Amino acid sequence: MTKSRKLTTLPTEFLEAVPVMDVLHQHGYEAYFVGGSVRDILLGKKIHDVDIATSAYPEEVKQLFHRTVDVGIEHGTVLVLLNQGEYEVTTFRTESTYQDFRRPDQVTFVRSLKEDLKRRDFTMNALAMDTTGNIVDLFEGMKDLDNRCIKAVGNPSERFHEDALRMMRGLRFASQLDFEIEPATYEAICEHHSLLDKISVERIQVEFEKLLMGGNRKKGLDPLISSGCYKYCPELADKKENLIHLANLSNQPFESVELAWLVTLAALDIQPAQVKAFLRQWKCSNELARLMTQSVKALQQRLLTGWRLDLLYQSGEKVITLVETACPYFGQPSQLSESLLSYQQLPIHSMKDLAVTGQDLLGHVKQPPGKWLGDMLNYFEEEVLFGRIENDQEKLLQAADLYQKGDN
Repeated sequence: MTKSRKLTTLPTEFLEAVPVMDVLHQHGYEAYFVGGSVRDILLGKKIHDVDIATSAYPEEVKQLFHRTVDVGIEHGTVLVLLNQGEYEVTTFRTESTYQDFRRPDQVTFVRSLKEDLKRRDFTMNALAMDTTGNIVDLFEGMKDLDNRCIKAVGNPSERFHEDALRMMRGLRFASQLDFEIEPATYEAICEHHSLLDKISVERIQVEFEKLLMGGNRKKGLDPLISSGCYKYCPELADKKENLIHLANLSNQPFESVELAWLVTLAALDIQPAQVKAFLRQWKCSNELARLMTQSVKALQQRLLTGWRLDLLYQSGEKVITLVETACPYFGQPSQLSESLLSYQQLPIHSMKDLAVTGQDLLGHVKQPPGKWLGDMLNYFEEEVLFGRIENDQEKLLQAADLYQKGDN
């Protein structure tokens, strides 16, 4: 059923793309704004990418514009460069069967907007808009937006067999938009969740992180668990109770992906020594794995005993900030300003801050380099940190003499 709604004012992101659509119109082709940008403007949300769908075939699009890039021409997408802007223009298309539950066996370009929209995942994403702000709604997407409802276009089983990742996308949208998943769509997720086994970890990771970062992640986590989809996320098959714990923590949105992973790892009871291997399964970066290993260890100790000087020293400002921001999720108030002040007041923040260097010690002790040098520097690092020796070159060299004599 087509409903009529018109936006009286188009955001700048749309207006800047209108010249591209005007060129298509002037040559007899249809062109519409489609997908998430239309959904988000109707929801009053910030626009990210403006996508254009057209009845023009890729080669026809390329003939109309001086500068284009074949970013996904086999799927009908051409990047048009115009007036300092970049716009993805995709031909209306239909898709054949999906034998791998990820990619269509064949893409067929068509001239029909309806054929293009009916292959999309959810009704709220099957909306189109023309350059005057008129909304084309063939599947009651606006009704579902008004009802805050995530509903598959047509038969949900068919949509999920076409691309199983759509199930994770539905859960992610529930978290991001604070929407409910429509019953028939949810039942199809429950029935077909095992199809996620066919989806790459990288694609699942993107949706899982977006779910965690949503404004109401419990709305996404609860159906992730109850539908069984969690079983096909890396390392989560035996973590149902931990995931329930995660879902029942404070629903305050996370400020960063790093914070989201820290709270998640802690709720899943992933120990510091296991963090790297766990995140490797999720295809996360080595940089994130290092940060999380340090942060999980610091959070455990912070929740148990509070900050010690050596823990502050080892952690640094970034980890301290992450840990203190995570504390309220586990029932302890944040002491961020106090903890950062304690860190800033440490006599040193790394071995480089010591008033003596390895060269100074070699010159003073007059002994060939060896294990003793590293041992002595480690000794001074701890003594200065805990205030037992002042960070002064003369006093440290005097202490070096005592250390050599075994009087430490």
